[in-house]
Amino acid sequence: MADQDKLGADWGDDELDAIVADYFAMLRAEKTGEPFVKAHHRRALMEQIGRTNRSVEFKHMNISAVLRCLGLPTIKGYKPKFHVQASIVDAVERYLTAYPTALSLDQAVGPVTRIAGVSEASALFEEPPPLLVATNLEPQTDRLARLVRKFDPTERDARNRALGTAGEALIVDFERTRLVQEDRRDLASKVRWVAQEDGDGAGYDILSFDRTGRERLIEVKTTHGIGTTPFFLSSNERSLSDERPDAFRLYRVYEFGPAPRLFKLRPPLHQAVMLEPTTYRASFR
Repeated sequence: MADQDKLGADWGDDELDAIVADYFAMLRAEKTGEPFVKAHHRRALMEQIGRTNRSVEFKHMNISAVLRCLGLPTIKGYKPKFHVQASIVDAVERYLTAYPTALSLDQAVGPVTRIAGVSEASALFEEPPPLLVATNLEPQTDRLARLVRKFDPTERDARNRALGTAGEALIVDFERTRLVQEDRRDLASKVRWVAQEDGDGAGYDILSFDRTGRERLIEVKTTHGIGTTPFFLSSNERSLSDERPDAFRLYRVYEFGPAPRLFKLRPPLHQAVMLEPTTYRASFR
């Protein structure tokens, strides 16, 4: 039962820490396919902290909004509700500082090598790419913007070499399976994992083909996050996309885990994503 003294009162840090921890527990269960009932979690939380069902649900949606800005998956059914209070942002920051592996959901999906075994084409759900919009539909307070800078999803994925390797392995299998299904076993045997065999620097990760035998130069970008999570594109990759627009394809693998998703981008890339310079090359001549 709700504590009458708490009706309309601000949440305390202990209450916020409890609901954030419970949210991540449910998120881990959802990502591993472990059965759980959201209503049971809500009731247990209500008994623990003395808040109403409506108040708990609202905070769950606030947490979804924060995670969406961080490029992380959210619990299905808890639609992000923005205009988030600074206190909930601070609570999420405390949790991620204490449990940084939650940023990559390593606690949820286990070692990357486990997921790399997903090789059936049917296991990778393909859908259209997100629409490019001119404005940010997810308003961010200064506190939330600072949190995003601290746990930058783009930097996070770029540093996770194991994640990138696992995503490339998944696409190698995906392409070979696709060509076999298109009755081109001859081409399937020629698919090459260039980034592994020759090293980085080619401007793409995988050499594949369409069913007619034309080359496909595939650059793979992988994230545990959602489809709109930003990613880095090197100048070499962008140059190749301009030089070989007929062959270059960017495969975005997202929600990486037991049920990964995929969309594809083709040049010109600036028509599909907003490209912003992020680094400078420093030299003495």
